Amino acid sequence: MQRSLEELSLPASKDLDPITNHQSPIIVRRLGTAHYEPVWHRMRDFTLARNADTPDELWSVEHPPVYTLGVAAKPEHLPRTDNHIPVIKTDRGGQITYHGPGQVVIYTLLDLRRRNLGVRALVRRLERAVIELLEGYCIDASGREDAPGVYIAGAKVAALGLRVRNGCCYHGLSLNVGMDLAPFGVINPCGYPGLEVTQLRDFGVLDSAEAVAEKLLDRLATGI
Repeated sequence: MQRSLEELSLPASKDLDPITNHQSPIIVRRLGTAHYEPVWHRMRDFTLARNADTPDELWSVEHPPVYTLGVAAKPEHLPRTDNHIPVIKTDRGGQITYHGPGQVVIYTLLDLRRRNLGVRALVRRLERAVIELLEGYCIDASGREDAPGVYIAGAKVAALGLRVRNGCCYHGLSLNVGMDLAPFGVINPCGYPGLEVTQLRDFGVLDSAEAVAEKLLDRLATGI
């Protein structure tokens, strides 16, 4: 079910227990399927309105087909054919990527100062959570120093993009589980011409996107 901005105001949540060296729990919100733009506006507004006492949150969601452009996006990376998928310019870092059904998207709404994290350290922790998740499926994955994300044999399976305001971040990561990868073929994913993109289904993972999201949320909540 797709949700409107109003319905996103009070999604169901689950409080996680505090973990070692963290001053507060993380609230997890499962948004189901929701259009990209209202979720983006909601997390931006959340970040601008938060204060030192606002709990950190993780939002799990699947988006209907959409291309999103980061602040570094260039015209040559845009879709080369009109496949009727909307293109939305956003305020996250990075360039162009695709979101669609069968992809796990987790937004990380974190107070970096509270967690004593810089952006680079957070990126490494997000990558590590995905890599450890894939290890559980007996899949060998790794990050790249020159291109944030997670890769399997050189093909990108997870993308990252963040925005930091007043020491707090939003946006997050996407992980391809079992989706139509064709929309990636008409863009330069993350700004890299010819970058191959893959998904967990191609490596024998039969779990649904929702099941994979739950496993990844557990790792993120204990690893950031």
